[in-house]
Amino acid sequence: MKILITGSNGQLGTELGKILRNGISELGPIPRQLLEAELRCIDVEDLDITAGEEVCRYIQDFAPDLILNCAAYTNVDACESNRDDAFKVNALGPRNLAVCAERIGAKLVHLSTDYVFSGDGTTPYREYDLPSPRSVYGASKLAGEQYVRDFSIRWFIIRTSWLYGYAGRNFVKTILKYSRERSELNVVDDQRGNPTNAADLAHHVLKIAATEEYGVYHCTGGGECSWYEFARRIVGLSGASAEVKPCSTDEYPSSTRRPPYSSLDNMMLRLTVGDEMRNWEDALQYFMQHFKGE
Repeated sequence: MKILITGSNGQLGTELGKILRNGISELGPIPRQLLEAELRCIDVEDLDITAGEEVCRYIQDFAPDLILNCAAYTNVDACESNRDDAFKVNALGPRNLAVCAERIGAKLVHLSTDYVFSGDGTTPYREYDLPSPRSVYGASKLAGEQYVRDFSIRWFIIRTSWLYGYAGRNFVKTILKYSRERSELNVVDDQRGNPTNAADLAHHVLKIAATEEYGVYHCTGGGECSWYEFARRIVGLSGASAEVKPCSTDEYPSSTRRPPYSSLDNMMLRLTVGDEMRNWEDALQYFMQHFKGE
């Protein structure tokens, strides 16, 4: 078996590579059929997924059985001012991978986001709820989802939210940095969602990918909180003395409309491979105990 990871230097791509090399995650062993796979991890310097012909040549040459697409343009504010670039990476990139995966009969796992929803709800979104993005980032990711559906048949779309991990930039690392530099932090308390540990997400991505249970999945940490509650927990676990204070979204004007409520319900996980995602507080505590800093 051959596995290709795109976007391998990011939070999720790094974790997937580590788990596949070690054969085990923080949640336990990975599916047996993945243990002996030939693994290739690539990022934009190795392959530009927006270059269609180049992508197909590369994929036909390596001939993977499974493609894990973690590549994305994730700077949500930059997406607003760079609409073409956002759609090129987040929509055309997945389209190219889907076309090429279909040609060789490979499975494709594509990572998506809670931003495909409006955020106007009051209960966790399920996989069958109608997307209605309110930002360029969300719209570009939804277009990518649609292309995956249109151009391949062996696909999994996995939506996640509020991701953090040992590699790359994320909210946890930002709060840790600011809590060392400042005595007071103001964090919005009117946006709610599910903090998600990249190790937990990677474990479930592999569980799903080892099956033929194709479709859309939500995969986020258990429970929900506001960014303010998330930040308070991070600072509390770090032992920093900074005071975390709540504020409103209106106090921090942004070019991007962020979802006020973007909690996801992991319904498809429960119905298929099983939902082992840790409660967000437990997963965060484990991360804080093992994060060595940068």
